Amino acid sequence: MDLLEYQGKQLFAQAGVATPAGEAAGDVETAVAAAERIGYPCVVKAQVQIGGRGKAGGIKVAKDVDEARTHADAILGMDIYGPRREGPFRVHEVWIEGASEIDAEYYASIILDRSEKKSLVILSRMGGMNVEEIAENDPDALVQRHIDPATGLTVDETRQLAVDAGIDEDVVDGVAEILVKLHEAFVQFDATLIEVNPLIVTSAREIVALDAKVTIDNSALFRHEEIASLDDDAAGDPQELMAKERGLTYVKLDGNVGILGNGAGLCMSTLDVVANAGGDPANFLDAGGGSKAEAIVDALEVITSDEKVTAVLFNIFGGITRCDEVAKGIIEAYSRVDMNVPLVVRLDGTNSEEGLRLLKEANLDGLEVEGTMLGAAERVVALSKGAERA
Repeated sequence: MDLLEYQGKQLFAQAGVATPAGEAAGDVETAVAAAERIGYPCVVKAQVQIGGRGKAGGIKVAKDVDEARTHADAILGMDIYGPRREGPFRVHEVWIEGASEIDAEYYASIILDRSEKKSLVILSRMGGMNVEEIAENDPDALVQRHIDPATGLTVDETRQLAVDAGIDEDVVDGVAEILVKLHEAFVQFDATLIEVNPLIVTSAREIVALDAKVTIDNSALFRHEEIASLDDDAAGDPQELMAKERGLTYVKLDGNVGILGNGAGLCMSTLDVVANAGGDPANFLDAGGGSKAEAIVDALEVITSDEKVTAVLFNIFGGITRCDEVAKGIIEAYSRVDMNVPLVVRLDGTNSEEGLRLLKEANLDGLEVEGTMLGAAERVVALSKGAERA
């Protein structure tokens, strides 16, 4: 579960991490009233669960009440795309906070490193940009340490981390203390990610978390009822919400080729092959291993509900998944879903011959079968470019 910035800052406050004072607002008048209480200059910040808000015009400084009103009116209701064209994410709330005097910007994060089965703390003296940019521009500026789950994270360890990262000497201790508190929050709230970008040094040489990106482990939400109650479905993407309700793993992208596979690895490969064939994927949808007919129906309903989709590719490799079950799901979906876009199917593996036979006998309008993943990708791309939704 991804939290909005201000929700993450509320958790930080419980852990003793300093953040700018602010108020959330869901309409222009509430935002203006909050700005008047906080004082000027203040910052009007779009609250969406994606990065890149500033570049998209979702963060503005207001010098007076007129600017606060103008910025709130412009930002509320706007659509923001992520750095990789994820979205759009509609802005339903803004966060109004006092403007900060910034002497330096750092980057700090704690993530769950599943490969090492440990948490990983990352610190950089180069804040204010994406971590990928930091790693590319100056790899030595990004310092990482795994955290021993038996001993946790100590001030001595974080102090050495700050020294190694080249943090200004007079604020090393402050940064070290903040990292320890962030780790305490990470553990207390069962987070899988805490990212602060930027972690700033103010003109008074205080360390303040100017942003907050927090992801909570969904499996642990039963321990955190207050956090679970923050999940606002109204602010989410409609296809992602539909997929969530049906237990499907779905991520919306910005293209027009709908993608369905069984297994995350196959889905990712399918995205790459479609892109290499000149197409633009509209989504990542993993129906999971052992997909039954009902799951296939659900998946098609989710994908085709996106009005941008002009063609759909089913790429199924049958292991646990039986290709005849997939075929039955496609046939059933045609009787329940308005399939107004072409569908390209590639079935391989368990019971693939039976599945292909069922599809051939069904003689479904707009359905084409390809024998290879590359052939299926090339065909769906061609159809997506020549198709218009009915």
